[in-house]
Amino acid sequence: MKPEIHSGENLDIQEIFPTLQGEGPYAGQPSIFIRLGGCNLACDFCDTEFDSYKKISLKKILAEVKKLTKNSVKKLIVITGGEPFRQPIERLCAELIKLNFLVQIETNGTLFRELPAEVKIICSPKISICTPHRGANASARSPLNRGEPNNKYHQIRPDLLPRINAFKFIISKSQKNYSDVAEVGQSKFQIPVYVQPMDEHDEAKNQANLQYAVKLCEERGYFLSLQIHKILGIK
Repeated sequence: MKPEIHSGENLDIQEIFPTLQGEGPYAGQPSIFIRLGGCNLACDFCDTEFDSYKKISLKKILAEVKKLTKNSVKKLIVITGGEPFRQPIERLCAELIKLNFLVQIETNGTLFRELPAEVKIICSPKISICTPHRGANASARSPLNRGEPNNKYHQIRPDLLPRINAFKFIISKSQKNYSDVAEVGQSKFQIPVYVQPMDEHDEAKNQANLQYAVKLCEERGYFLSLQIHKILGIK
């Protein structure tokens, strides 16, 4: 789906729900997820439902967040999708920050919006077979950590790159395109790297992916990201 241009007064929302953040730097932290509808990429391994959504006003979104966090310890708001940068979320982020929430965005890195400096951005790069909408910037190439040409990953937007707080790479031992961590700008900006075993819905493959991800962490100093929400059986 193409990026949208409007005031941000209404957003396509798939769901808003309380949970624990399951992945990346804030894993294990009580949070509220705001899952936006639609994505500008089409990745064949995606395990997220974001195609069923409805348009909800900013006022109602904020009211739902306040209701879910009333008398609660939840201070982390995770804006995810789909691809959050596909929609004008600037006003939503600003209002959440005014309410003293820690706001985290999960993005594929191919789109950009000027968000408040307080927003934490976690980028999970996607390979080029994840077909982009024509408006996405996906043509440039950069070298792998081992000095090999990176002909796999969509270019991370150069205006977004300095704002990224962490990269999260999906790792598979058997799928060649996801078998390594590419250099996409993390070294220049000293951005932490998390590796996450791909969920291939196959116990043997998933165990191999986990062991391989652990090996990469031990050899290169990456952080391991596990989908603890799946381990716990929660959203």
